Amino acid sequence: MSGPFYLDAEITPARSLSKRGRGIVIGITIGLALIPATAFSIMGAHLVLPFLGLDVLGLWYAFHLMGRKVRAERVRVSCEAVEVLRDDQAVWSSPTAFTQVEEYETAVRLAASGRRTSVARALSPDERHAFARALDDAIRKARAERYQG
Repeated sequence: MSGPFYLDAEITPARSLSKRGRGIVIGITIGLALIPATAFSIMGAHLVLPFLGLDVLGLWYAFHLMGRKVRAERVRVSCEAVEVLRDDQAVWSSPTAFTQVEEYETAVRLAASGRRTSVARALSPDERHAFARALDDAIRKARAERYQG
């Protein structure tokens, strides 16, 4: 895309827990799991330790999946095209003149020539509404500039 951008927005999902925070939670979980595991091992129930270890492993795996799933999304509007990039790879491109913005409860949808893609799913409802308005305004300005000059 060449020329000036009327909108160049990057949407990144918020992480609720940092890498250090995840380590602290896993450490506390291991510490708390060792208390009943030790007590039951003293009583002769040695199989409790592996099952509590599975709990810790499941929590670690959930954190691992959560950290891996974060995807940055970038929406760009120029006179020529509307482009959506996810992790710096173009997943959508359409002429500005034919692109429509549709606002839904869970996402903002771009539509053109029978194709659709959803953006801004990581935003809160108020942020999504403001983003949809800004995106629609940027597309209108880009169209007006293209046909004026």
